[in-house]
Amino acid sequence: MSGSIIYLIINNRRFKLPNTFGKLYKITTWGESHGDAVGVTIDGCPPGINITNEDIQFELNRRKPGQSEITTQRKESDLAEILSGTFEGKTLGSPIHISVINNDAKSKDYDSLKDLYRPSHADYTYDIKYGIRNWKGGGRASARETIGRVAAGAIAKKILKQKFDIDIVGYVKSIQNLTATVDTDTVTISDVEQNIARCPDINIANKMIDKIKEVRKNGDSLGGVVELVCRNVPPGLGEPVFDKLEADLGKAVLSLPACKGFEVGSGFSGTLMLGSEHNDEFYNDSGTIRTKTNNSGGIQGGISNGENIILKAAFKPTGTIIKQQNTVTNTGQEIEFGGRGRHDPCVLPRAVPMVESMVAIVLIDHALRHNAQNNFID
Repeated sequence: MSGSIIYLIINNRRFKLPNTFGKLYKITTWGESHGDAVGVTIDGCPPGINITNEDIQFELNRRKPGQSEITTQRKESDLAEILSGTFEGKTLGSPIHISVINNDAKSKDYDSLKDLYRPSHADYTYDIKYGIRNWKGGGRASARETIGRVAAGAIAKKILKQKFDIDIVGYVKSIQNLTATVDTDTVTISDVEQNIARCPDINIANKMIDKIKEVRKNGDSLGGVVELVCRNVPPGLGEPVFDKLEADLGKAVLSLPACKGFEVGSGFSGTLMLGSEHNDEFYNDSGTIRTKTNNSGGIQGGISNGENIILKAAFKPTGTIIKQQNTVTNTGQEIEFGGRGRHDPCVLPRAVPMVESMVAIVLIDHALRHNAQNNFID
């Protein structure tokens, strides 16, 4: 599969097809939930980066199904195979193609759903848009598509760490009304990975786990918020108008399945503050320009200012639940049904590496763009 961007020409206007993201670090994800495989093609990755299957596998293991008692019980090894773009453990600068085989797809679980529209799923909208849909496991609309994003994000995170010492740490901030207390300056991935809820506040994490188990037993689901911090991001990344850094971050994160909300810095809570309270005053820290507060979340005027980038992503409760619901078939017949198959009662623990990956992809893309622009003339 080529890593080149494919365009659709209509009335002499060029449109980028919607499975590709990024401008210099471009990713194209492919595959369906119950197809033979899923994966990603990455174009624009710099040459000479040390990359192995193990680097990618660590992140995929954090995303994969069946990893704990509070996630879907679909059993997939999610083993990544790099098919092109590397040689002797280093990137070549050519397209990187990564594939993951689907081993545990149980399509028969979806036979009864072939002709009906599940509430809060993409079934109806896909039919309306394309006139055809893959009803097995949700097809392209399934969160299984995110394997490609996480694989591409693993490479992006490694480049960001090697070149800029950027740390990206995401965690479950809240599930329903349970909210963790987390220090964004010090939280580490080890803190996050110490429990299956991926919440570094261990007392709240235990309550989250109990809540998810309770809701799963009742045939229902939960939503919540993933918070993320990026440390050591250099100032200057982003563009001041349409490609503002927070705008690209918002598009990236909101493109994730089940994500319904996005905030940077103070977000919506900033609307409750006065300008004198919200403004981040500058000071000189031994020759480095810093801000005393960080209500801006590390981004001002669409450009990173060198402070920690802090953002939040809100995820709705999982759409598939066992409880009976009302819906219609593709012929308009009103029916009642209860969900079947293997599904997460709460997507938050597995969403953490997904959010991290999309943020890493945006940051490396803007870092490459910044370097190309500002080093064009010596």
